[in-house]
Parts: sequence; C-alpha cells; structure tokens
Amino acid sequence: MSSQPFLETERLVLRPFQISDADTVEKLAGDNQIASTTLNVPHPYPKGGAKEWIATHEPKYLEGKGVVYAVTLKKSGELIGSIGLMSMVEHHQAELGYWVGVPYWNQGFCTEAGKAILEYGFETMGLNRIHACYLTRNPASGRVLGKIGMIHEGTRRQHVLKWGVYEDLELMGILRSDWESKKRG
Repeated sequence: MSSQPFLETERLVLRPFQISDADTVEKLAGDNQIASTTLNVPHPYPKGGAKEWIATHEPKYLEGKGVVYAVTLKKSGELIGSIGLMSMVEHHQAELGYWVGVPYWNQGFCTEAGKAILEYGFETMGLNRIHACYLTRNPASGRVLGKIGMIHEGTRRQHVLKWGVYEDLELMGILRSDWESKKRG
C-alpha cells in the first residue's frame, strides 16, 4: 500500500495524524463529553497516550487493517477531531469511528468528514460494507450516521459496560450498492 492520501471537502482536510498533534488530541478527546459517548476514548486521557495512539496508525494502514485521519479545518489547519475505518477486511468491510471536539459540535463537520470517508472506503479501498455503532444515549451520533446514508440495523441491548453501566448499542450500516444509489440519485 502506498502512503495515506489526504482527503478534502468543502471545509475540511482529512490528513494523517502527526506526533505533533498529540497535545491537541489529548486536550480535545480528553473532554469528559467525548469520552462518555465513545467506546474507545479513555478518561482521563493519559499523558503520552495520544503519541502512542498516533504511532499505531501508519502500521495499521500499511497492513491494510485500518485508516485513521485527523480532521482539520481547511482555512486554518486546526485539528478538530478524528475519523477512521478500522478492523478492515480487504474488499469487504470496515467499522467507521469518529469524534469531534466539543467546540466544533453542531456545525456539520462530522457529517462532512463522514461522507468523505465513505467515498474513500468504497471508491479507493474497494469496500463492500461500512458499519458503525453508537451508544443509544447519544442520538446525535445516530443522526450523523443517518445523514451520510447509513441505515439502522438493530440494537444490542446492554452490549457494553461503560463506566460501570451496561449500555445499549445501536448498529448502523451502508452497502456499496446503497452508497452508489444515493450518489446517483
């Protein structure tokens, strides 16, 4: 696999993370509101944890197991979040995951980045299916997934234990054929 390409949208540039992004990642992802609504973001965010996390990206990409992007504002280059396709099975499927820092919520950035990563997954990676999940108590994430064309596939009741509480998990997905139909129409 060649080096990870940059993706551009109207307002965003999705680029590979750099070690220099670590402090911003720890600040943004370290917000309790991010950690409480995601499955894999720790709280408190450990000092040095972002550097370790960023260091895993290139090997996963080169092995074809995942791709993670820093979501940045096109005008300023400011890092505002992360989006990626993980647990990839070549030409088959991947799981979409993302977070955007609290100061950037409710501005359409997740939806914009989500559309770009779906296009990348289907057109460049050759995937047939992309799926995602979110905690039931985080309906905003479900709205983002719906806006990018995913459909609700079910609920896993009390599927995860988050901070000592069993949480329901909503499952969403989109097939290449769904995405192609929406793109044409």
